[in-house]
Amino acid sequence: MEEYKKMIKTIFQESNETYGVDRICGELRKRGKTASYHRVKGFMDDMGLHSIHKRRRQKSLTDSRKARGDEYVNLVKDLEITEPFQAVSSDISYIRTMEGFEYLCTVKDIASGIVLAETMAEHMSSELVLVTIKKALNRWHLPAGTIFHSDRGSQYTSKKVMEYLSENQIRQSFSRVGKPGDNAWSESFFANLKKEAVHWRHFKTREEAQQAIFAYIEGFYNTRRIQKRLDYLSPIQWLRRWKNGHLSKVA
Repeated sequence: MEEYKKMIKTIFQESNETYGVDRICGELRKRGKTASYHRVKGFMDDMGLHSIHKRRRQKSLTDSRKARGDEYVNLVKDLEITEPFQAVSSDISYIRTMEGFEYLCTVKDIASGIVLAETMAEHMSSELVLVTIKKALNRWHLPAGTIFHSDRGSQYTSKKVMEYLSENQIRQSFSRVGKPGDNAWSESFFANLKKEAVHWRHFKTREEAQQAIFAYIEGFYNTRRIQKRLDYLSPIQWLRRWKNGHLSKVA
């Protein structure tokens, strides 16, 4: 019994106190242990282990009111996305520091959940978006035909961003005006980021914030943070499993 409770506490601490009962159960099963929701919840309550999650809605920072027209098509609406790099999602959020706001742009693979690239800067601009897109393409070699989905903010509808995506045969997709849920993949990521790595901290400098965000994404979210929708695997683990299964089918 004590060994079981110790394992629960270890998993909780390894998650930076972010895992709730569901993911603790998933991790226990991965480690060869039986796990019922009510039993694990009881042990966590006894030990005072409570996830730091508190729901806050991610506010849109971009203004999409000017981007109206037939060229701003939503290509992912009703699309079944099952394979890595079939479609990616991007958005911008902000991190408060004592030196001012730091803006964070990410590009996230929808199927695996991997954050393919992230960039932080003092200003929210099309250049911030372009740099992040270039990082994603260079690191992951996104194939021609990949769908790049975002809102209709001026950063994403700028000439240089649209031309760069077109030159690399990346198809651009846009959320409908007033429908932030159309880009739920990025919204959910930023909500988790804020709850797990930002809201409980006070960053004195921009550099401190940059280091914390990088550590969260590259050292935890992509590689170790399990997700229920990924069969309790981390995004990188899920991608490896998908690749192994895909290669075996080809063979």
